[in-house]
Amino acid sequence: MSLADWQIRRARVLAAMQEVMGPLPGSEKRCAVDMRVEQETDGDAHVRKLISYASEPGARTPAYLLIPKEVAQGAGRRPAVLCLHPTHDLGHKLVVGLGGNTSASYASELADRGFVTLAPAYPLLANYHPDLGALGYHSGTMKAIWDNIRGLDLLESLTWVRPHAFGVIGHSLGGHNGIYTAVFEPRIRAIVSSCGFDSYRDYMDGDITGWTSPRYMPRLGNYAPSDIPFDFHDLIAALAPRPCFVSAPLHDTNFKHESVDAIADAAAPVYALHDASANLTVRHPDCGHVFAADMRELAYELFDRELNGR
Repeated sequence: MSLADWQIRRARVLAAMQEVMGPLPGSEKRCAVDMRVEQETDGDAHVRKLISYASEPGARTPAYLLIPKEVAQGAGRRPAVLCLHPTHDLGHKLVVGLGGNTSASYASELADRGFVTLAPAYPLLANYHPDLGALGYHSGTMKAIWDNIRGLDLLESLTWVRPHAFGVIGHSLGGHNGIYTAVFEPRIRAIVSSCGFDSYRDYMDGDITGWTSPRYMPRLGNYAPSDIPFDFHDLIAALAPRPCFVSAPLHDTNFKHESVDAIADAAAPVYALHDASANLTVRHPDCGHVFAADMRELAYELFDRELNGR
């Protein structure tokens, strides 16, 4: 396969994703982001703002925006990371340190390391319940992708943020939400996924019911697992040549680490086509469905290298 062959295949992958998720919105939904600050909290090393932004006409997305204090005080522009939360009743509160789960507090940890971070809420979780049908969506997945893309538009508009220096990180739900978004969004330069996926064909031994709720992709229920028109080996390959770090724990009961290895093996030839084999990394910590501290440290080091050039 040549790079030209792969670009044709990649276009087909994006089309297949939209066949299941519904179409990616375009300019018709790109209004002014109109950020509104609802609450501001002064922390030790960063300022936390509870905000909302206009993700499309007639709809606003709640989010937390974390700004390192020296940046808020005028110390120049910094790279930004989109921090996507796991499935949890607290939603995006979890990743900014408000849930008592330090393994999921990557938005606040990254802000303490000097990154601007944005943590949008995921549709149909916690306090965020947009009317997907009225807004024209066929899945919560595509609404989340669009909210994330608009979150990058918001970050680009901020004087504290360095343009074209974005990363994405997520655990569990956030782990696959980030991959889906990065496939469509070339402004994302580095991707981190913790406990975010295995093959749809391997998920729960072929029972993909968990993927078919309105929050995710209802149309996925129209396919037998063997007939789903795309899978994660396509999606990881579609991220190439950008750095992608995957934490797939040995004892994750949601996603099989052996399946993650098979996906990475299938995507590796595309990274090789781009002469970027070293940019796809999979680690298997000896733990369950958590974002372990040593894995988070490796993720933060990746952002330091790719976004800060350190």
